[in-house]
Amino acid sequence: MATQGHPPERRGPGSAGRPRDRCDRRYPVTIDNLAARVAGHPCYDPNAQGRFARMHVPVAPGCNIQCNYCNRKFDCSNESRPGVTSSLLSPEQAVERVRRVARSVPALAVVGVAGPGEPLANAPRTFRTLELVGRHFPDLRLCLSTNGLTLLDHVDRIAGLGIEHVTVTINTIDPEIGARIYAWVAFQGRRWSGAAASRLLAERQLAGLAALAERDIICKVNTVLVPGVNDGHVAEVSRTIRGLGAAVHNVMPLVSAPEHGTVFGLSGQRGPTPAELASARGRCERAGTGPLTIMRHCRQCRADAIGLLGEDRRDEFDLDDPEAPAAAPPAAGPPPIGACPVALVA
Repeated sequence: MATQGHPPERRGPGSAGRPRDRCDRRYPVTIDNLAARVAGHPCYDPNAQGRFARMHVPVAPGCNIQCNYCNRKFDCSNESRPGVTSSLLSPEQAVERVRRVARSVPALAVVGVAGPGEPLANAPRTFRTLELVGRHFPDLRLCLSTNGLTLLDHVDRIAGLGIEHVTVTINTIDPEIGARIYAWVAFQGRRWSGAAASRLLAERQLAGLAALAERDIICKVNTVLVPGVNDGHVAEVSRTIRGLGAAVHNVMPLVSAPEHGTVFGLSGQRGPTPAELASARGRCERAGTGPLTIMRHCRQCRADAIGLLGEDRRDEFDLDDPEAPAAAPPAAGPPPIGACPVALVA
C-alpha cells in the first residue's frame, strides 16, 4: 500500500518481480544513491547485465549529423554495432514487438530508442513509441539515446513521458578535434561543417545535459575513443560532464572495420588497443570530483538489440504476422555519407 507522499509499488509483465516506480525523482543523483537509481538497468548497472534484459526498438531512421565512424544500415543482419538494424518499425509495430518480447523474456526491464538514426531528429515517431510503450507496459523503464543536437528542445517532453535514463554521445568539447570526427551537422535548415559544426554541437550537447540534470534525469555520456584524434582529450570531456551532472561516462572503442563503409573505416583509422582503452578510462576516472561512474561493460549494441547484454535474440521476434500494423515509410531515406540536402555553413 502506498504511504503518504510515496507512490505505490507496481509490478507487471517484464518487471522480473521488481517493484517499479516510474521516474521517481524525489532525490537528485548523488554518489550515495546512484547505484540504487540505476539498479536493474543493464546498460547502467554492471551487476544487472547478466540478469536483466533490454530491448531497442528501431523507429528512428533519419539523422541530423554525420559522424565519420557511422554508416547507418536499415536491412542488415550480419553486423553488430550501433546504427544497424534489420528493419524499421512504426510506433505501433514497436509496441507489438515489445508485447511479444515481454511474453517470452521475463527478464525484460528496459525499452529504449537508440536509432538506427538520431531519435530526436525523428521526435514524433520516437515520442509516440515511448508514449505507447509507457502506456501499455508501465513497469518497463524507458530509455533514449541521442547525439544531443536538439536535446534542449525536448527535455520537457522527455521528463513528461517519464523517461528515466538518457544517453548523450559527446565525443569532444574541442571544436578542432570535432572537425575531425564530424563531417557535418544539420541544424535549423543549414549544414554546418568544420570547427563551426563541432562548436555548435558541443554547446547544445552540454546545455542539454545540464537541463537533464536539473530535472534529475539520469544521464550517461558515451564517448567514442579515436586514437590520435580525441584520445588525449577524453579526460577533459569527463571532467566537464561530471561538473554538469552526468551520472555515467562510457568511453567505448572506435569500431572501424573497412567493410562497415564508414569514413574512418575506409581511411584506415584504427580503433584503440585494450591497453589504450583501459588507460583512457582510468584518466577519466581520475578527472574531477563528484558522482560519476566509468562504465566498462558496454557491448555497443545494434539499434534492434533484444536480450541480455552480449545476447542477440532479435531474430526470434520478427514481425511476420500479416495482421501486424504496417510500418510508415520514413519521409526521406538516409543520405549517403558526406551528403546532406541543406546549405553549407563552414
